[in-house]
Amino acid sequence: MFWNLILTDSCNLCCTYCRGKDMSGGGCDTTAVAVAVDDTLPSDLAVDPDLLYAFLARDPDAALMFYGGEPLLRMDLVEQILEEAPVRRFLLQTNGTLLSGLDPDLVRRFDTIFLSVDGPEAVTDRYRGSGTFKKVIAGARHCAGAGFSGELIARMTVAEATDIEASVRYLSGNDLFPFSSIHWQIDANFAEDYYARAFAPWVHGSYNPGISRLVDAWVGAMRREGRVLRWYPFLVPVDDLLHDRPSPLRCGSGHANYTIMTDGSIAPCPCMVGMRDWYVGHIASADPRNIRVVPVGGECTSCDIRDFCGGRCLYSNIIRPWPPEGRSLVRSTVCHLHAALTAVLPEIRALIDEGRIEARDFFHEKFQGCEVIP
Repeated sequence: MFWNLILTDSCNLCCTYCRGKDMSGGGCDTTAVAVAVDDTLPSDLAVDPDLLYAFLARDPDAALMFYGGEPLLRMDLVEQILEEAPVRRFLLQTNGTLLSGLDPDLVRRFDTIFLSVDGPEAVTDRYRGSGTFKKVIAGARHCAGAGFSGELIARMTVAEATDIEASVRYLSGNDLFPFSSIHWQIDANFAEDYYARAFAPWVHGSYNPGISRLVDAWVGAMRREGRVLRWYPFLVPVDDLLHDRPSPLRCGSGHANYTIMTDGSIAPCPCMVGMRDWYVGHIASADPRNIRVVPVGGECTSCDIRDFCGGRCLYSNIIRPWPPEGRSLVRSTVCHLHAALTAVLPEIRALIDEGRIEARDFFHEKFQGCEVIP
């Protein structure tokens, strides 16, 4: 099982698609389903370490992701838990601005590091604040200089200011950046901001056409170079399409990937902080080998691409922050991705048969925290 551990709710940034929306009210569409939120959660991790370790020790295949807020604001906890926790592997999801200060010996302890960067400097700084890009890239290079041998994933958030093709190509094709993989997530159906956005023109005029061109470029690299680029929104679904294998919710939330709150409560998703009605237990009493599954419901259950998508987002499925027309637009991006990937599947199969690439080139760690479907 994968366990996200929230070390702190604090963050040193105020990104437009995250805390910036909390500050602005997010557009105030008032379309979301009302849920009870526990506002008494400690701001920082406040559980007995021995209790945490005893819980994790009962999972024979535990992987632990440091999460926040910004987890590196609590480097003391990161160091302590890296040294003491009885888990198989460690992962880190960070905004990257403090990564240069992490001891190289600790950097090398991680299997996977998710590093938030939204594309070129102008785009990243527009969303995340002036000077952020340079700090993030310095953090990425610090990892390379420390001898980090795991997977360094550039985790993009994309919205109306993003040219998806240009941004992915920039991060993927620039030798200055030591990223081994790229993932992107659309800022959509997360906050109550649909009517404050120009989302539809961007989807139809920029994002979906950019995805088509990126799929062509992705297959072109296989054809010309015999190389499968690790672009997660393409890599993971195609692996399943090649094996005719349906997928549950691809990030694993609610069935393979759970989150430990700062008070030790267990939620099905790291976005569901304080949503106590959806908690599935507490580390003091829960058996990590028998955690309740929280399925995606609603309209996703009858969707004809459910096996491809897995439901996209458990949190959004529950909260439903966007009105039906907004949710339909989000679904159109998934349908477009599905159509673009299934269209190139015959050529990918042919390249495998010819020995230009191998089926194992699509291997990836499942349910590690990538949402996969943007």
